[in-house]
Amino acid sequence: MVPWSALLFPILASAALVFVVSSLIHMVIKWHQSDYRKLPNEEEVRAVLKRSAAAPGQYIVPHCKDSKDACSPEMAQKFAEGPNLVMHLRPNGPMQLGPFLGKWVLYTVVVSALVAYVARIALPAGTDYMQVFRVVGFTAWLAYAWQGPSDSIWKGKPWSITAKEMFDGLLYGLVTAGAFGWLWPRG
Repeated sequence: MVPWSALLFPILASAALVFVVSSLIHMVIKWHQSDYRKLPNEEEVRAVLKRSAAAPGQYIVPHCKDSKDACSPEMAQKFAEGPNLVMHLRPNGPMQLGPFLGKWVLYTVVVSALVAYVARIALPAGTDYMQVFRVVGFTAWLAYAWQGPSDSIWKGKPWSITAKEMFDGLLYGLVTAGAFGWLWPRG
């Protein structure tokens, strides 16, 4: 079995490459810029939410206490009238990119470490580049991309956004696979 010490550099290199690709996607190419739209009455919505003093968290409107409540005529009417939404509230304060980027870097390192765990179990030292690429690439793609369809099914995220995010995940999987294939212990 490949020792963990031999996988440290592929883990860190792949995490760094994913960070670079992600930065290019979001800051240079900007193909996600159209994923978020502005409400026509944004200031009214902000005022209502501010008055509600809702704590940061995940909310759903209309809210049902249980499945029995969801089947009531009153709830059926609310669902029919709309709006139906899943909303995430973050803490108030200025937008600070640093904490988001720090968490993203940590996430990419964790994903690469989990991918390394799978590769370590499945592949011995000396495995050829393409076999490492296939196993690592597929595993990383699963980790980076496959929560998206669940969000489209259950939370109403538009499928077009999920498709773009899954493509991002594919790119992250490919650079992860490339780094591991290149740096995989040779024997």
